Order: sequence, then C-alpha cells, then structure tokens
Amino acid sequence: MKALVVEDDPTIADFVAKGLREAGFAVDVAGDGQRGLSLALETRPDVAIVDVMLPTLDGLALIETLRRRRVNTPVLILSARHTVDDRVRGLQAGGDDYLTKPFAFPELLARVQALVRRATATVEPTRLDVGDLHMDLLGRRVTRQGHDIDLRPREFALLEYLVRNAGRVVSKTMILSRVWDYNFDPRTNVVDVLVHRLREKIDRDFEPKLLHTRRGIGYVLSADQPATAR
Repeated sequence: MKALVVEDDPTIADFVAKGLREAGFAVDVAGDGQRGLSLALETRPDVAIVDVMLPTLDGLALIETLRRRRVNTPVLILSARHTVDDRVRGLQAGGDDYLTKPFAFPELLARVQALVRRATATVEPTRLDVGDLHMDLLGRRVTRQGHDIDLRPREFALLEYLVRNAGRVVSKTMILSRVWDYNFDPRTNVVDVLVHRLREKIDRDFEPKLLHTRRGIGYVLSADQPATAR
C-alpha cells in the first residue's frame, strides 16, 4: 500500500511516515501543498494524510483540486482546528475523515486502514498463505512449516506484496513503487539486496523454494498450491 503524507511540520511528518512504514506502507512525504498535489496526481497513492495549514497551497484547496480532477484517493485531514464548522468544511472540501492534533498514532493508523478498506470495498484479510508459508498481518508474524521467520519491516512489506501477487511476476519498478518511497532511483540495487535477504530467510532452509527470479523481468512468489487469503 502507498501512502502520501502532506505536512509542513517535519517532526509530525517524520512521526507519521515512520509509523506508516512500520505498518507496511510505502510512504511519500511532501512539505507543502503544491508538492503534495503533484505527488498525489503522479503516484495515485492508496491513501493521503493532508494537513490543513500548508505553504504554497492549503490542504483544503489541495483536496478540492484532486476531486475536481476526479482523483478519488481517500484523504484523512489533519488539523489543529477542533470546531464542528472546521470539520464540516474539511469534509465538504472532499476529505473522507478528519483527525485533530495532537493525536495518537494508533488512532491515525486505524483511520487510515479503515479508509483503505472502504475505498477498495473489500474486507482485508488478516492472514495470507502461499503453500506452507503463512503471514499473520495483525500480529506481524511469518511462519513456514511451523517455524517462525523474523523479518524486518521492509522485508515484511516486500513479502506481503509478493504474497498478494503470488503467481504473478512483479518488476523491480513495481516493487520500488509499492515498498519504497517515490524518490528511489530505479537503477539502484536495493531491490536485489532486499530480495536476497528475504530469500535467505524464507527459502534457504526449506523446500520447495518459493521465491524465484525471472531474469530481465522481475520476481515471482509461487508454490505448487495456489495462494489463499482469509
């Protein structure tokens, strides 16, 4: 999942981005409204968190512009304004939810996840399986053949993306756009390095091998039995 954070306070922006990344999101951050609008139009994130008071273009104008351009990315508005009228203006501008500062990150994350669920009109699974590999998305736990596999946040995010696309080849560019931030150079070898680390953990001591390289194309996670989600 890709999230966009548009916030001019570096402390808040870093706090939110760090928490979302630890929850498995790839996160782009913009420090002003105009940059946030450009990123939203270019990357079409799954969800956006937008502050109201922004330089160059305020948050409500940003949201209104997105809606005029028929961009339906769900938006969580952040604001220090607490009145009912402020919340109403935010929702009327096209925001989908409104959270006042200061806030607790678990609440922000819960609201973001709810927006994504509503936008996709699906019930998000809490567990993903490919063959004998199992991912508990709520507990952030991975097991294979009954053995716990300890993954770092980025490894977990990559594995989740591969599992959700099990049986389909995903390119390095696709992985960069969903697991990393927008500004990564597509010529970098970070994908190869991360895939190698992940393969060492999920495949080295197990058979059959699940993670395969398609030279010149990308990577595919596959098993003899189809992927399931529940």
